[in-house]
Amino acid sequence: MALPPVADTPVLAGRPFPLGAHPEGGGVRFAVSSTIAEAVEVCLIGEDGSERRVELTERTFGVWHGLVTGVTSGQRYGYRVHGPYVPSRGQRCNPAKLLVDPYATRITGALTDLDAALGHVGDPMHGQRSKVDSLGSVPLSVVGSHGGPDTGAKPDVPFEESVIYELHVKGFTQQHPFLPEHLRGTYLGLAHPVVIEHLVRLGVTAVELLPVHWFTEEPHLVRQRRRNYWGYSPLGYFAPHAAYASEPGREVEEFRSMVAALHAANIEVILDVVFNHTCEGGFDGPTLSFRGLDAPAYYLHGPRGNGLDLTGCGNTLEAGSPTVIRLVTDSLRYWATEMGVDGFRFDLASTLGRPGGGAFDRDSAMLTAITTDPVLSRCKLIAEPWDVTGQGYRVGDFGAQWAEWNGRYRDTIRDFWRGATAVDDLAFRLSGSSDLYDHNLRRPWQSVNFVTAHDGFTLRDLVSYDHKHNEANGEDNRDGTNDNRSWNHGAEGPTGDQEIIALRARQARNLLATLLLSTGTPMLVAGDELWRTQHGNNNAYCQDNEISWVDWFGGDEAETMLAFARRLIQLRAGSPALRQPHFFDGRKTPTGKPDLVWLRPDAEEMTEKDWFDGDRRTLGMWVDGSNSQSRSRDGELLPDHSWLLILHAGAEPVEFTMPGPEYGETFKPMLDTGSADGSPEKHRPVKAGGVVSLPGRSLLLLRAPR
Repeated sequence: MALPPVADTPVLAGRPFPLGAHPEGGGVRFAVSSTIAEAVEVCLIGEDGSERRVELTERTFGVWHGLVTGVTSGQRYGYRVHGPYVPSRGQRCNPAKLLVDPYATRITGALTDLDAALGHVGDPMHGQRSKVDSLGSVPLSVVGSHGGPDTGAKPDVPFEESVIYELHVKGFTQQHPFLPEHLRGTYLGLAHPVVIEHLVRLGVTAVELLPVHWFTEEPHLVRQRRRNYWGYSPLGYFAPHAAYASEPGREVEEFRSMVAALHAANIEVILDVVFNHTCEGGFDGPTLSFRGLDAPAYYLHGPRGNGLDLTGCGNTLEAGSPTVIRLVTDSLRYWATEMGVDGFRFDLASTLGRPGGGAFDRDSAMLTAITTDPVLSRCKLIAEPWDVTGQGYRVGDFGAQWAEWNGRYRDTIRDFWRGATAVDDLAFRLSGSSDLYDHNLRRPWQSVNFVTAHDGFTLRDLVSYDHKHNEANGEDNRDGTNDNRSWNHGAEGPTGDQEIIALRARQARNLLATLLLSTGTPMLVAGDELWRTQHGNNNAYCQDNEISWVDWFGGDEAETMLAFARRLIQLRAGSPALRQPHFFDGRKTPTGKPDLVWLRPDAEEMTEKDWFDGDRRTLGMWVDGSNSQSRSRDGELLPDHSWLLILHAGAEPVEFTMPGPEYGETFKPMLDTGSADGSPEKHRPVKAGGVVSLPGRSLLLLRAPR
């Protein structure tokens, strides 16, 4: 039974929806979902830590609600839930644990005492309910206020024009030398003109922010007194992470200001969202919110109440639960409308299509609810199409409205340039991965191409290390993947060998150029263009320090790589034929040739036998620009020059013959990875039938003027 209220506080019935805490009618209307609770109290926490409990007596559709008069914005609060504690049925209600509101738009405080937050004593499956009060040891919800700075008009950049830039709000600006110190590592730091200028000059069209939902450390990090840096440990799906605010308590306003500044620069904001698990971890972890409210409604459970872990993080949200579907879609709409966000990248998105932990279903209730929502269907929706199980690897299997991180692209491009694969799979990746996406009404831009991401080696480390070096993470180098597909080019890590240094830089340019010149949507990682290193750490999730932060003083090598990246992105932006929104299909063009032709070094078309030659390391890709399917913002077709892309991963030089005049009278070099900044100074225009010489491991892009 519920405890009587400590104070005689008037409570009106209120309404069940929308969920959360909403100032109205001379007070605040509280509404929280729990289908198994027997009683729910909203607990108002004073500045001195005192607690005033108010029972919510109204329950509608499994939502407990009431309007508490005299409460205003800024009030700290939590919930205590009275109900069954039967671990064998997954039920873990415990009124001794103060719970964060899943719909809180602000959260304050921290998890300071893990033991006090545990809902159990002894064995989590067979032990007793803990009677230790967690107040003072756990985060608190805060009643938010609506409004704030206008987030500006959304740029609405067509997907086929997009260049995505994955960054960490803190790490990107923490060491920026020209930012005021109090803005470094904050939302307003990212909004600062000097930072915006870097993004604009680089040419990216969207920033993809690592998680900014309010998060806290996982239990094992709390015990080790270590920090979660990446943020893949969410607690509040409506609250911006408070630590990224320059002024405590103003995280909502500062986030909106950041979005407005980026929108004004025509840059979209995409959030990396984690709706597959929470920070509560396994059942031996703390009871902070979801577990104490209604564990069976939020988490996957086995037949005996044991948890099902598809994420490797101790728990998995139940994607088939109406409670979770409502939470996810409400959160996404909030960020898309109130906070101005343009799109979302869904971490371990396969779990959203596995209700009950079963087989993947692209038409699952959760995925369908997202794509059919009138607000969310207009956002950019990007799936990370796997979880930690083999059955969850679903690259190419999501539905029509989903773009995907293309892990096949990453692996193939890395393998090709380190000489570990031939050209058969490479052709699919260069041309939009039609083998994966030319079905279910999808387009080439739904392949989000990348060679590096936040998890894994940086671009510099990818060409500098054969093996991971994660000792700083405190897990004896066991964490992080061993499947890096990297190459140190003759020395592990830093070296003074100038030949190795030069080769590494050229290979990095090869990887970047391949990424930006492939059909599909390219994604870069912040700092790769500045030659950032993590010293071989491929899993820096707990490194909130110089290992992870972007170094803005990388020296001459960094300046040169930045110039190359700018040239490359600018070239892509001005070349409609290189970013077409339709798959190549062999259609005839005004030149009389198909829209795409694959060439050997002797200028002959690739044969079936050639494709199965495992020793082939050179490939020419000719794209006919006269029949480009790219369109202007007004819908008009954009004709372009034709292009010849030559990729040569062999160690020795190669002679490549230009094709005949039907492909172009002359071929003008436009990009050469043999040059530090990509300028093709060593190559002059070549007539049809002429020959160019490519050094080992290099890429050359030539234009055939229309």
